[in-house]
Amino acid sequence: MEFKQLRSFVEVVHQGGFTQAAKTLHISQSAVSKQVAQLEHSLGVMLLDRQGPQVLPTAAGRVVLQRAEEMLRLRNGLLHELDDLSQLARGELRLGLPQLGGDTLFAGLFAEYRRRYPNIAIQLLEGGSLSIEPAVLSGELELGAGLTPSNPAFDCQPFCDEPLDVLLAIDHPLAEEGSIRLEQLADTPFLLYQRSFVLNHRLIQACERLGFTPKEGGRSGQADFLAALVAAGQGVALMPSVVARSLVRPGVVRLNLSSPTDLRWDIAFIWRRGAYLSQAAQAWLALLRERPVNLSVR
Repeated sequence: MEFKQLRSFVEVVHQGGFTQAAKTLHISQSAVSKQVAQLEHSLGVMLLDRQGPQVLPTAAGRVVLQRAEEMLRLRNGLLHELDDLSQLARGELRLGLPQLGGDTLFAGLFAEYRRRYPNIAIQLLEGGSLSIEPAVLSGELELGAGLTPSNPAFDCQPFCDEPLDVLLAIDHPLAEEGSIRLEQLADTPFLLYQRSFVLNHRLIQACERLGFTPKEGGRSGQADFLAALVAAGQGVALMPSVVARSLVRPGVVRLNLSSPTDLRWDIAFIWRRGAYLSQAAQAWLALLRERPVNLSVR
C-alpha cells in the first residue's frame, strides 16, 4: 500500500470516476486505474462498485476512504512540519555553554540567533566540560562548548583560543610585575574552579610539571566570586583573558601569564562523532563561523 495509491482512490471517490480523478491528479486515466487496482490487490478487497453510471465505494471502500483521508492529512501535516524544520520556522536547539565568559562571548550571538530564528526554542545547560561532554554523548545536548576534547567520540568546531591571565591582590608581593611565570606562584594559594571544569586539571598538571602542587584556597564556578576572593587576599585566580579583563576592580591587578605558553582556554563546540545535526544546530555553527572570535588582546 502506497500513498499514491491511496490518493488515487480518494480522488476517484471524490470526483465520481476515473476520468475526472485523472484530470485532478494530472496523470493518465490508465495510471489511476492501475493504482486503485494495486490498492485493492494489496488489501484483498473490492473498494469500488464500477457497474453503475457513477463509480461508488463499496462497504470496504467507505472504511478505507475514511482511513485514507486521515493518513493523507497526517502525511501532509508531517511534510509541512519537516519543511518548517528545514526552513527553521520551528525546532529546538539543545545547547551546553561554559559558565566562564558567557556574557562576553555568547550574549551577542544569542541575540543574533534569536533575531534570525525567532521560532527556534533553545534549551540551555551551563557547566564545565566534564558535565557538558557526558550530556552530549547521552543525547541530552546536541551541541556543547568546552575545552577542545581529545576524546575521539566527538567532532568539534573551534570557537576561541584565549591565553590565561593572573588576578592578584594589589598588595601581593608580585603585583608590581608586568608579567608572571606560573612557578612564581608556588607559595600562593590557588583559587580553583568547580571539579567539572577541565581547566582545573590543566592548571594542576601545569604546576606539577614545574615541580609543585598548588595549594588550594577555594573553589567556585562563579568568576565574580573568585575575583572577590582575590581582592580579599585569599589567593590567586587564573582566568581566560576575556574573563579576567572584565573583573579588574579596586584591590585586584591583572598580570600576563608569560609561561607556560601552552596553558590556554581553547573553546570548541562539540557533538557526537557522526551524529545527525538538526537544522537548528547547523544554523548555530554557521553563525559561529560567520562571526569568528578574536579576543586575545591583552
